[in-house]
Amino acid sequence: MPPNNTAAWLPSKEVKPLQIGPAPYTPPGPGQIVVKNGAVAINPLDWIKQSLGDMLLGYIKYPFILGADVAGEVIEIGPEVRHIQVGDRIMGYAIATAPDSNNPAEGGFQQYTVIREALAAVIPDSVSYEQACVTPLTLATAAYGLFHQEFLGLDLPKIPARSTKNKALVVTGGASSVGANAVQLAVAAGYEVYSTSSPKNFEFVKKLGASRVFDYHSKTLVMDILAAVGEKELWGAFAVGDGSVEACTEVLRKCPGTRKKFVAFAGAPLPPDRVASTLGLVSYVGAMAWWFGKRALVARMSGVKYRWIDSKDILKEGNVVSRAVFQDFLPRALDAGQFVPAPPPLVVGTGLEKIQEAMDLQMKGVSAQKIVVSL
Repeated sequence: MPPNNTAAWLPSKEVKPLQIGPAPYTPPGPGQIVVKNGAVAINPLDWIKQSLGDMLLGYIKYPFILGADVAGEVIEIGPEVRHIQVGDRIMGYAIATAPDSNNPAEGGFQQYTVIREALAAVIPDSVSYEQACVTPLTLATAAYGLFHQEFLGLDLPKIPARSTKNKALVVTGGASSVGANAVQLAVAAGYEVYSTSSPKNFEFVKKLGASRVFDYHSKTLVMDILAAVGEKELWGAFAVGDGSVEACTEVLRKCPGTRKKFVAFAGAPLPPDRVASTLGLVSYVGAMAWWFGKRALVARMSGVKYRWIDSKDILKEGNVVSRAVFQDFLPRALDAGQFVPAPPPLVVGTGLEKIQEAMDLQMKGVSAQKIVVSL
């Protein structure tokens, strides 16, 4: 007899709040597991989709279950699952909103979620579900941009961390969810990381492993990074945050030791809250298209390549994220304390009914934290 399931549903486009109600329990298929969620985290895509309706991810059919970051206990595994067992504590990237899923069963905002084994990692008892659920989506994004050959193609992370050997990397937005993961992964892979944040988060980013952290608002940011890198070999840049692609492009263009003139960037290049206040939220998609066009022109003129990390990249079968990071690196690194879930969770409350409140809070903006709901 399958367990009873409950979800926080998005019943139709632009409906608020989410509606709490029964949901089907879906058994796992090949290469899938079912997780009883202990905690879920909020990402900007959740409230942006709710606000924009069919202007974003228009292929999604309602009613739907959002949510990408979960942590909990595995209660059932499907055929061809090789690395995870029933009873394991895991963190997982729930991919319901991806085009090749479009399946509410793979959404995180419910009691039982179907997760693909390739995007799940076993966590030690020392890591709580609330801590673990901040990681999966942004870790996958950071790992793909850093290590896949279509992006920066860097050396893979190791335990213990590789020696830097005079290799440098720029990772902007080090206090953000994606940036905090990128800093740690790059350090484990043997790169000296130069990052940015607001001054209040300098120490947090340094604790993650960054050698130097600079104020992203500084008018001398590019020159400061260039001076710090010096004659080291600069192996590209990973850009997170408004204005980061421009700054990274300038650094790579001017640095004499640049080995790879390539910027991998993640997240919304234009903050939705800023667009909402100036253009109206319905103009966000058009503003994004304008931004990409402008960057393409800048890239052609500067000789620096750039590429945005999309979920469809991460979900490619057998990619470096699932093999080298979720399976080989992350469980051992968490156990050894070499990698910590970051940024730390800000727990709004307990229960599915708290998810809308958590989404509203995330929409207002947070710094060096990730909004989490316990289940």
